[in-house]
Amino acid sequence: MAQGNITLFNAPPQAQEPDPGYGQLFGVLWRRKLWFLSALAGTLALAAGVTAVMPPTYRSTMQMMVESNYRERRSPNDTRPSFADPNVETDTATQVNLMRSGQLLQRAVDQLKPRYSDVTVDRLRKRLNIAQVQELRGNERVNTNLVEVTYIDNDRIKTREVLKSLEKVYQDYNLEQQRSRLAKGLSFIDRQIPEVQAKVDKAEADLERFRSTSNLVDPEVQSKSLVDQLKELQQSQQTNRGDLASARARFISLQQQVQQSPQQLAIAARLTQSQQYQALLQELQKTEVALAQTQTKFTVNTPQVQQILEQRQRQLALLQQEQQRIVGANASGDLFTGANLSENDVKFANDLTQAQVEFFGARARDQELAATEQQIRAQLQRFPTLLAEYNRLQPLVKLNRDTLDELQKARQDLSLEIARGGFDWQMVEQPRLGRQIGPSWLRNLLIGSAGGLMIGCVAAFLRESADKSIRTSEDLTKQASIPLIGMVPELPMSELMHTPNFAFGRNPVEASSSMLQVLHWAPFRESLDLIYKNLQLMTDGSPLRSLVVTSALAGEGKSTVALGLAISAARLHQRVLLIDADLRRPGLHKQLQLPNEHGLSTLLTSDRALTQAAIQPASTYSDLPISVLTAGPTPSDSVKLLSSKRMRDLMTVFEQHYDLVILDAPPVLGIVDALLASSFSDGVLLVGRMGHVQKAEIAQAVSMLNRLNLIGVVANCAESGNSYYYRSATTSV
Repeated sequence: MAQGNITLFNAPPQAQEPDPGYGQLFGVLWRRKLWFLSALAGTLALAAGVTAVMPPTYRSTMQMMVESNYRERRSPNDTRPSFADPNVETDTATQVNLMRSGQLLQRAVDQLKPRYSDVTVDRLRKRLNIAQVQELRGNERVNTNLVEVTYIDNDRIKTREVLKSLEKVYQDYNLEQQRSRLAKGLSFIDRQIPEVQAKVDKAEADLERFRSTSNLVDPEVQSKSLVDQLKELQQSQQTNRGDLASARARFISLQQQVQQSPQQLAIAARLTQSQQYQALLQELQKTEVALAQTQTKFTVNTPQVQQILEQRQRQLALLQQEQQRIVGANASGDLFTGANLSENDVKFANDLTQAQVEFFGARARDQELAATEQQIRAQLQRFPTLLAEYNRLQPLVKLNRDTLDELQKARQDLSLEIARGGFDWQMVEQPRLGRQIGPSWLRNLLIGSAGGLMIGCVAAFLRESADKSIRTSEDLTKQASIPLIGMVPELPMSELMHTPNFAFGRNPVEASSSMLQVLHWAPFRESLDLIYKNLQLMTDGSPLRSLVVTSALAGEGKSTVALGLAISAARLHQRVLLIDADLRRPGLHKQLQLPNEHGLSTLLTSDRALTQAAIQPASTYSDLPISVLTAGPTPSDSVKLLSSKRMRDLMTVFEQHYDLVILDAPPVLGIVDALLASSFSDGVLLVGRMGHVQKAEIAQAVSMLNRLNLIGVVANCAESGNSYYYRSATTSV
């Protein structure tokens, strides 16, 4: 028998226990689903029963608009003085508190007493709710002028009648307060109207007397007109003075040039001797003067100027004829100087005459404008005093008149309000028959569901804490403090009913054993392959030749695991011997449908050499190198046989002829058979079934096997993702 040292692979250090995650919490709820669902169903049933016996509850509502109807209504741009009572401004929050006051509620109680004797102020206040209605403006909820009044009671009709009584109380109280405030407003206005009327009469009389004495209607308009005339006159003076200076300088210059010309003087002498020429010349000069004077007043296109121009043309024609007669038919030049003058002399003579006319005309106009300016300034000197007096009287008349108009209009508006009997607490929605709001099945069932969920969770976790059995592989490794070699998934019932037999390439003889169906399940085979590979990695240079598979209690699946390990090793071309070491209650031969006349017990009780007659091939897996040694007939003393030298010798022979010897040993707790068999093997593999074995039992079994050669533990019926992988693969195919 090989008793080499076994070196464990580098197992990860035991980490600190993490906080339970959602997966663990849901796992507890799933395992204790009966407790959870029972608590939930019981709470829902209780909620339904309480709801069924609760009396119905009704709610009636009405809405009122809290707004003053009798305060002044004016546009934002109206700046007229206000005469309304300042106490009329309505504060909605204050009005709501007033509606809740005991004084008004007592009035409603007095009205309801004949029909509902149980109504009191305290009971009414408890079941009555008065609150402002809010609306959403943007992302903010703001209060409005609407007030919602709600009353809740078990009587549907009573809810409406209570609100109707409150409606009447509110309207009566509102009317009383309104009439009182409006009467105060009228009293104030009636006192003010006579006083303001007297002020208006006095101001108008003063203004009329001022206009009569000063002979003015509106001094402001008239003074402005005189100022405008003065400005225009000054502008005309500036323009005329410029023209006067220019005409004077031109006249003087031309006069000097004419006096220095001898030829012009000779011609002028000849023409002077002609009386007829001089007469025509004088008439022409008069016409020129008249033309100059007229042009200072009128434009060229006016009839006056055109008439003088036509007269001047006729005179010039006569003068020209006379000049031609005196000087000669071929004479040319200025008519004033004669035909013998040169063109320059004639031009000088004409310019001199024109300059003279312009000079004298401008000088006369300047004198006239100066006189007019003195007159206007004399008139303006008296206007400052008149304007001051007028500006004092006119606003006073207007202010008193506007005040009187406002008072009369305010009195008319308030009188109309009193006649109309308006309300500042206006009904928007009338009270209706109460709508049933309770008992609410949905609300109570939701509350029952929430409570049931809490109670169910508490019950499930309490049951979980009271349960000492191991449920997960994490609990198993934490309790055993040894490496977890692998996990074997639990076969679902759907897989158990439909899983076909598997013979690794051959059609096997159909078996009815559930263990064979488990062995043929793909996730189970893969998990055993992984466990066997982990066992190989746990030895460093020294192969594992013999292995005892045991469990703390019976029924944990150790025989199935042992057979699965044998199949996995055989598939990897290992010669495997599977021994049923449970001499007290053998069962491997039944599961494999093998005869049990000869087996381990007969080999241990016989002194004959080992023969192959007792070792049988696994008929179901005849294509694999698996040999089976059944337990044989049940001996009277299994402890004596398993502890004998014969057992040691047999194990030595088995290890020499096979690559791996697997012993399906009985449970550890309660009997010593597993410990005896483990003393002759290279290692021991402990199988723990989740939900079956308890923590204390695993701890006790590990404590006993650690004295020998315990390698690790296998979590049987554990949750694994392999089954999902195989189901997904099958579905995709």
